[in-house]
Amino acid sequence: MEPQRLDKLLSGTGRWSRREVKLLVKQGRVLADGRPAPSADAKYDPETVRLTVDGETLRLRAHTWVMMNKPAGVLSATEDGRGRTVLDLLPPELQKLELFPVGRLDKDTEGLLLLTDDGQTAHRLLSPKYHVDKVYFARVEGQVDGEDCRAFEQGMTLGDGTVCRPAGLKPLPAEHGCLVTLREGRFHQVKRMLAARGKPVVYLKRLSMGKLPLDPALDPGQFRLLTQAELAMLTDSFPTARQMFNF
Repeated sequence: MEPQRLDKLLSGTGRWSRREVKLLVKQGRVLADGRPAPSADAKYDPETVRLTVDGETLRLRAHTWVMMNKPAGVLSATEDGRGRTVLDLLPPELQKLELFPVGRLDKDTEGLLLLTDDGQTAHRLLSPKYHVDKVYFARVEGQVDGEDCRAFEQGMTLGDGTVCRPAGLKPLPAEHGCLVTLREGRFHQVKRMLAARGKPVVYLKRLSMGKLPLDPALDPGQFRLLTQAELAMLTDSFPTARQMFNF
């Protein structure tokens, strides 16, 4: 793996800010492979270096990934003068890491929201060209039928001219709702597509991104770090070049 700055590696643990890391290094409390780190901007390979602070060996990760069950009433933003954001739900040690939401959920939408400092992977999860499915449960007024499903499968042009790519729609009559699968994320897209079919959404929750499902043990507002296995699920969600270009 490409070497990274020491202050980035240590701040990525969620325990110290970069300014605090500089002080730790100055005080000689940070050892890299048994030797005092020379500076906070010294670079090390996170997969091979052994870092200790005050004698405690640290577990390193190149990037931080948080899974949250976003509650209704909270904004998917890093900051906003109109109300609380998802970052306000995190403890101080995670707020220091400059995390951002991977895409947005409407203020009144619940469910799976990822937060990270990994811009490259976040872009791939959101880009339509990588075909990463996002699955939502929607409760609607009325009942979704076969005509609605065919309209989603063919792609839709909304009243304002917005062109929506083909999407999946599966009725769930027992739950008075449906499952919607998107490979893009236009503004209020699920709500607008269903409203265009005369089925206004009364409740919306994102269930998964790619192969990664929302942890059912997380109540609204709760969060946790992703496991290594879950990070692998995200990577596995990207199609191979052969799949993307139909080789």
